[in-house]
Amino acid sequence: MMTLKSFQEDPYVTANPESLPFWRAAEEGVLLGKSCGDCGKVHWYPREICPFCGSDHTEWKPLSGRGTVYAFSTLRRAAQPYTVAYVQLEEGPTMLTNLVEIDDNDMRIGMPVRVAFRRTDEGRNAPTFTAETAR
Repeated sequence: MMTLKSFQEDPYVTANPESLPFWRAAEEGVLLGKSCGDCGKVHWYPREICPFCGSDHTEWKPLSGRGTVYAFSTLRRAAQPYTVAYVQLEEGPTMLTNLVEIDDNDMRIGMPVRVAFRRTDEGRNAPTFTAETAR
């Protein structure tokens, strides 16, 4: 496990400076996405050019952090099993992420989920998702 003083020392963050607003917000427990000022659509993953209309008039926008499970798969042969999922965010885009704190028997397509940030070994506070009813 890497020990870093802050997420800003994470090689991923330093290699992608355009994502720094996202990681700063994640430190505060806020999920950000990019919204297009021309077509109005929210897109994931955050990037400077809108993938729908090609506009460069994009801006960071706080997202609700709520969505539904579109698809998931639990990797059981890993040293520590984990579940990857596509979550369709309330704002529209679909995000590849992990499901956490959900019993395997309770996981299902269409289940409501909410963002739950988890610290990575590299120091980032990364978005994962848990059942909407979990607290």
